[in-house]
Amino acid sequence: MANTLPAQTYPRARRIKFRFDRASNDKYFVENDMVYSHFVAGMSGGFPAGEESFIRSVRRVADRVTDPVLKKRVTGFVGQEAMHGLEHRRLNEKLVELGYPIAWLDSEAAKERMLWIEERVPPEVHLAMTAAAEHYTAVLAQRVLASDEIQAIPGDPEVWNLLNWHALEELEHKSVAFDVFRAVGGTERTRIGVMLAMYSLTLPLTYLSLALAVGRDPVARRQPVRVAREAYRLFTGPVFRGLMPELGKYLRPGFHPDDIDTAALLSRWQRELFGADGQLLDHLK
Repeated sequence: MANTLPAQTYPRARRIKFRFDRASNDKYFVENDMVYSHFVAGMSGGFPAGEESFIRSVRRVADRVTDPVLKKRVTGFVGQEAMHGLEHRRLNEKLVELGYPIAWLDSEAAKERMLWIEERVPPEVHLAMTAAAEHYTAVLAQRVLASDEIQAIPGDPEVWNLLNWHALEELEHKSVAFDVFRAVGGTERTRIGVMLAMYSLTLPLTYLSLALAVGRDPVARRQPVRVAREAYRLFTGPVFRGLMPELGKYLRPGFHPDDIDTAALLSRWQRELFGADGQLLDHLK
């Protein structure tokens, strides 16, 4: 598959800069919803370190990739992930100023722990972790871009611009790490085993991290009924509704990310964000 892709499907890094200095100073920037805002802030907080780990996983095996088409796709993947980390880091600075407890996710101590783990697992396992994580981001990206219900959620416009751009590029490169994993001899046993471990931890870690973040919010602690109502709405709403079965598709033997057809959705949002009258053309550098 890697050597038959049309040129327009190659991921291409876009030099872009968002205007977080103009963003609202309202702490609860998603629908004035405390839980939803902490959820988005937590995801953003984890992206810079995660993206850097993804890049390292691919670079560890780059010399074993011989297909020139896949090499070009890897270059685009690395460029896009680097830009994602940069812009989320800029957003995170704003979120920390607003009081979100996310700085530790991108701290030197966190980076050292991640590097310690990476150095102790085989390159194929590290790459399998990246390929599995890319399935997570692709599934979430598809939900964000395909759901009118999600797009209609009130929130800070510049944060929405960032999320839509990030989602678009996740779909553009959703199969790159997977194809590299296969190209360097990664096995189905490793791929599925790594995903099974990550899959089993998804909801417990999500609940725990969100509970800890909300629990550190003094406003939230004074409004337990509101927090419970907002948490219920988040986990029964369009982001999480049916999420686990979608993530579970990755566990099927022989699965490939392109089995999930997002071509039309991708083409639509490429036009909407970066076409002739694209919403984010003025954000490009």
